[in-house]
Amino acid sequence: MATPFAAAVTSFVICFLIIPVIIKYSLEKNLVDIPGRRKIHKKVTPSMGGIAIFIGFFIGSLIWTDISHWKDIRMILIALFMVFFIGVRDDLVPLKPYMKLIGQLVAATILILLFDLRLKSMYGLFGIYEIPVALSYVLTVFTIIVITNSFNLIDGLDGLAATLAIISLLAFGIWFILTGDEVFAVLCLGMVGALTAFLMFNWEPSKIFMGDTGALVVGMMLSITAIHFINYNYTLSADNSFRFTGSVTPAISLIIIPLVDTMRIFILRLARKQSPFTPDKSHIHHSIMRLGFSHSKTTLLLGSIQILYIVMAICMRSVNDNYLLLTVVLLSVALSVVLDQLILTRLNKDEQTV
Repeated sequence: MATPFAAAVTSFVICFLIIPVIIKYSLEKNLVDIPGRRKIHKKVTPSMGGIAIFIGFFIGSLIWTDISHWKDIRMILIALFMVFFIGVRDDLVPLKPYMKLIGQLVAATILILLFDLRLKSMYGLFGIYEIPVALSYVLTVFTIIVITNSFNLIDGLDGLAATLAIISLLAFGIWFILTGDEVFAVLCLGMVGALTAFLMFNWEPSKIFMGDTGALVVGMMLSITAIHFINYNYTLSADNSFRFTGSVTPAISLIIIPLVDTMRIFILRLARKQSPFTPDKSHIHHSIMRLGFSHSKTTLLLGSIQILYIVMAICMRSVNDNYLLLTVVLLSVALSVVLDQLILTRLNKDEQTV
């Protein structure tokens, strides 16, 4: 199936050609991200890279999706268009959080009601299979909002968000190719192509950021892909070599870093008796950088950990959801504890040096 890779190349070329134009225009019009108290970057940087990502992905996907399948992706593209415009507006004139949430809820509703994208079962997780339709709707909306915003929150370091998204969507895309789902293979690899072009300008030292425009679109795409993966994997025949015994936890494993980061900062903020929505520098990438890692080394480390989880899920594809989830949770807790201990050790050494 060469079509998905053609979509990746097309998206790459379009995004690669557009980004320099956006950088020049953004600098001329002062559409930039200014360094501040909670920001890591040290120089004024254009922040509208998400426009190039979306245009490259959109055109590449439309060109290489068979016309007979356009009706299958129409609602997906409409939902992504909605969060795209929310992101553009927020990058130009900041929106209140509740307004962004409303926009995401509308996009999620379109996907559920008009595309029938929803978690129709728990697929054996915790021993649960069929669930009421109302619960299915609520669970799907919750999943879309959590994944979309988790990815938005992880976008705080040169190259990090793009690298994690490329790894996740490439894994999803290859799996869809192997299982015969050309539509989602094109969508995933189309986004991978655009993100790869963007990463060439976003690697340390970054020339441009994706902004909320890119983070919301990519996060929404990851949520759509994860839900479709869960449903589609379950429908594959039992003798399919690429079928996972569990459906839910493998999807979680493919997007684990943003999810663990969000859960971790919520727990840390609550432990400090702070609002879980209070912005700070307690994200995983902030913690790793306290150990002396640069932007690029932090990105490579977290990218490698993401790959580790994916490899683990593949190696344990015959294990059911409950045991795989237990393994993922224990590994995530262990890595988080190790990170916190390394930071404490570093702080103690610094205090002794002083």
